[in-house]
Amino acid sequence: MSSLEEICRGLPLHPLPENRGRKKGIPHAPVRTPNLTAQEEKLALQNALRYFPPEVHKELALEFAEELKLYGHIYMYRFCPDIEMRAYPIEEYPCKTKPAAAIMHMIMNNLDPSVAQFPQELVTYGGNGQVFSSWAQFWLVMHYLSEMTEEQTLVMYSGHPLGLFPSHRYAPRLVITNGMVIPNYSSRDEYEKMFAMGVTMYGQMTAGSYCYIGPQGIVHGTVLTVLNAGRRYLGVEDLAGRVFVTSGLGGMSGAQAKAAVIAGCVGLIAEVDEAALLKRYRQGWLMEITDSLDHCIARLRDARENKSTLSLGYHGNVVDLWERLVYELDTTGEQLVDLGSDQTSCHNPFSGGYYPVQLSFEEANQLMSTNPGRFRTLVQESLRRQVAAINRLSDKGMFFWDYGNAFLLEAQRAGADVEKRGANKIEFRYPSYVQHIMGDIFSLGFGPFRWVCTSGDPQDLATTDLIATSVLEDAIHRGVSASVKQQYHDNIHWIQEAGRHSLAPVVLSRDHHDVSGTDSPYRETSNIYDGSAFCADMAVQNFVGDAVRGATWVALHNGGGVGWGEVINGGFGLVLDGSAEAEEQAKMMLSWDVSNGVARRCWSGNSNAYETICQAMEETGKLKVTLPHKVVDESILEQALHH
Repeated sequence: MSSLEEICRGLPLHPLPENRGRKKGIPHAPVRTPNLTAQEEKLALQNALRYFPPEVHKELALEFAEELKLYGHIYMYRFCPDIEMRAYPIEEYPCKTKPAAAIMHMIMNNLDPSVAQFPQELVTYGGNGQVFSSWAQFWLVMHYLSEMTEEQTLVMYSGHPLGLFPSHRYAPRLVITNGMVIPNYSSRDEYEKMFAMGVTMYGQMTAGSYCYIGPQGIVHGTVLTVLNAGRRYLGVEDLAGRVFVTSGLGGMSGAQAKAAVIAGCVGLIAEVDEAALLKRYRQGWLMEITDSLDHCIARLRDARENKSTLSLGYHGNVVDLWERLVYELDTTGEQLVDLGSDQTSCHNPFSGGYYPVQLSFEEANQLMSTNPGRFRTLVQESLRRQVAAINRLSDKGMFFWDYGNAFLLEAQRAGADVEKRGANKIEFRYPSYVQHIMGDIFSLGFGPFRWVCTSGDPQDLATTDLIATSVLEDAIHRGVSASVKQQYHDNIHWIQEAGRHSLAPVVLSRDHHDVSGTDSPYRETSNIYDGSAFCADMAVQNFVGDAVRGATWVALHNGGGVGWGEVINGGFGLVLDGSAEAEEQAKMMLSWDVSNGVARRCWSGNSNAYETICQAMEETGKLKVTLPHKVVDESILEQALHH
């Protein structure tokens, strides 16, 4: 088995490692269908071989060509390292700088089989969220990081390490771009070809920026969403006995079960992939699992009646579950569900992100590669059935929201009844959770920040939890508005409950899904109504602004959450080492990271953001933001236009 020292020496070439192929007994990514021409296949192979010296080309060319033929991509399985892939304590990495060691720690966490969805294909979550495009890139990046000084910056082009370039100690140590394709060519079909040729990569949000920390990274936002859904839709603070039905337990969606328990409700989550279901159950994210719809209904009734907290994983298709709930409504008159959503990977519906109800899991995996056209037809038929069942339950009082996974967008494209009459093109029959819940929270300057204790010591996490809680409690004591106070209390609740629910120890970062990090008209900016929801200035400016204000690393991505070509998003990593310099960088960078998005949301007309940015300007003399003047009498608009 390899050591960290060996991993950092660069590509193993003398001798070549044994080609062990795909590992058995672990989940693997679905076969991709890039439909390359003969010339494009040749180019894909040529591009893969350029990582290696000519003397090994003949041997590697044969197996790389076979990978391309069998799996639709060259992952370079031979070079999957024989090491226990996990986040080692930071002092164990053979590096010249702490930031480099921290980045290595995060990379290996993203590829840890207990975290990654398809670890051997370097997919962290979302079905196609890559850390790297191939294992050659992993070896080169780890080597570069081990050699990096504080006067160098590693530049990453869509998984490819372009190299170490001279910079200065205040510059980012790592700058990442993923999927920066010319807009007119940013389509799904073009992506599949370019990924197969090894020239671009879909980094999701935090996979390609190395900041994913497993479902726990999204539990925070999911808890806030469920709590606020109860307040808005049900008018209650206490969710005991209330039922939340949804789907997905693979990557980020795995957070839903734990979030339901922390929020105090009954969570019923469907998952077609038995391996994903069992993984979450063994990790303690699910209280119970079953493959019986009868058992699901019985447990729902019992938990509702006794107002008990429950997370129940159903091994089966969510469409069957929704249709069974309609059957119960029609035959007994009993509405068993209060809140509903969906977290299938609908940003990638035809390549393993959504499994049609007409097929078994195994049948679907086979058909999507052997007959993509037929598979697409079945997916769209399944979406129409799912929406029909949701609509029936919604008509009887269930409240459903889109979880920003492109579910309603793909349902609309499939011809499902999700239209909202008289609405603009980013609104549907059901709201996104950003439009009704998280958007207002973002506008107050709150978002899913996270910190990682790179020591791996749980006591360090407990200490940082206490610090964070005391800071929030002090802010409440000094006086804040009622809406802000509610968010502080929710965050304190989250910190306390996270510890009680055995979440693993987790460099300071955030989800790209945030106040300022993402321009996504069907999710993060779906509550921007001034016509700029499809503009990406905020995310790009955030990436640049974080880089010049002290971030240890920054990333800018095409795609993430809603899908390729649908969103631009960015994020950062910030290493805090206790120094005065790190403190100053954190103050400057984090202030920008939040105020950029609040200022943009204020300019779009959001009242929460207006209030928040005005307060920030009072507290920070150097902050000067252009404020909008509201048109008080809207009748003058019609008069002027028809003059």
